[in-house]
Amino acid sequence: MRKLILAAALLSSPAFAQSDPAEEVSTERLRADMDTIVSFGTRHTLSSQTDPERGIGAAVNWALDEFGRIGAGCENCLEVQSVERIIDPDGRRIPQPTLVRNAVAIQRGTERPDEIIIVQGHYDSRVTDPLNGTDDAPGANDDGSGSVMILEAARILSQREYPSTIVYALLTGEEQGLYGAQILADWVGEQGYTVKAVLNNDMIGNSCGSDGKCDAAHVRVFSEGLRADSTPEVRAMQRRFGGENDSPGRNLSRWIAGVAEADPEGMQVRQIWRTDRMGRGGDQIPFLDRGYPAVRITVAVEDYEHQHQDLRVEDGITYGDTVDEIDFDYLTRASQLNVRALDRLAQSPMPPAPNADAIVRTDTVVEWDAVPGAHHYHVYQRRTDQPYWNDEATADLLDEGAVDGKLSTVIDERGDDWFFGVNACTATGYCSPIASAVPAGAFAPVAQSEDDSE
Repeated sequence: MRKLILAAALLSSPAFAQSDPAEEVSTERLRADMDTIVSFGTRHTLSSQTDPERGIGAAVNWALDEFGRIGAGCENCLEVQSVERIIDPDGRRIPQPTLVRNAVAIQRGTERPDEIIIVQGHYDSRVTDPLNGTDDAPGANDDGSGSVMILEAARILSQREYPSTIVYALLTGEEQGLYGAQILADWVGEQGYTVKAVLNNDMIGNSCGSDGKCDAAHVRVFSEGLRADSTPEVRAMQRRFGGENDSPGRNLSRWIAGVAEADPEGMQVRQIWRTDRMGRGGDQIPFLDRGYPAVRITVAVEDYEHQHQDLRVEDGITYGDTVDEIDFDYLTRASQLNVRALDRLAQSPMPPAPNADAIVRTDTVVEWDAVPGAHHYHVYQRRTDQPYWNDEATADLLDEGAVDGKLSTVIDERGDDWFFGVNACTATGYCSPIASAVPAGAFAPVAQSEDDSE
């Protein structure tokens, strides 16, 4: 059976013995939030911005107020704002200038406030016609489920302090063309943040599909292979040195799977190694386009009769994305996985940016720059035809051994046959995802030349 090194590392670390915030996830609060956001009738991006009780305006206002109430419970530890933009008509799903507002809450890190983790879901909803902003569109699973999880994560994690910043984001405009995510990704770049991870949760609330197939044990985590922000130079380097399966998003996916495996009784991960479902897309994509590590977390099996559907009964089949179709036990366990991952990401350092040199030599030199907040580092390896990192580290180095801010180790293996990666850990055992020592393996946007820029 597949094993990941993080599962063993977490179970054996001192940090794992501390209280687990995932145990605080409340099914009752998730259900209450779901009832509230469905009560707005529709959260379609083209619905009313001004009606105090119905439509996207009322829904976003409530979310901003709810973030404010959560912040009041932690001595105003959340900075709440609407990150927004007016979108011009696009000839597709935005027929007139439309205000797209995201409800965002920022929990500043105590040590590295510009190093951020984003947990997001789309708050808007739709029925069959993507331009119908009038009819009821409950959007319970798509994506009320991700939205209520984010509110619950904010309630729980805001009661703790973290070295890194957590950004909680309810996005709109997704069903019209991923506009809310584009706005937030642009805003992140304008702030100059370093993005450690983006967890996009889109539909995490049902365990059975329209064909009767059920899987209550897993969520799927989608991750890109070749980087969206790659350049001709990077692609040429990858042809020579490899790395097609080693994007930051792919290593983030491996890391989340390890978090799940550390709790065998909890929600498990089935990794899907493509950017999104076939022919479809989600709000992780604008972040990937900008070079930020991002994954999509979603249900193991989709129920097509209860997403993007007018509310109706047809040929004895009930259609519509309603609350009664939500599996709240499944949603609770998916929420717990997210909270557990956020807790660990916010405590761990950034992944290093390693390089491997094995050209015409019988060993391999792996080197990287020291990372703020790191106490020690693990070097891992896997054969080029293996999908997962070896269970045990090949080498361990203390941060205090850095020379002029750099660390290196020599591995007694011919590099042609192996991929190498490095993670960074705190003294209490919180370890970052592994970053691969391949071209563009670093958790940072690829540098763009003038010829590559738009």
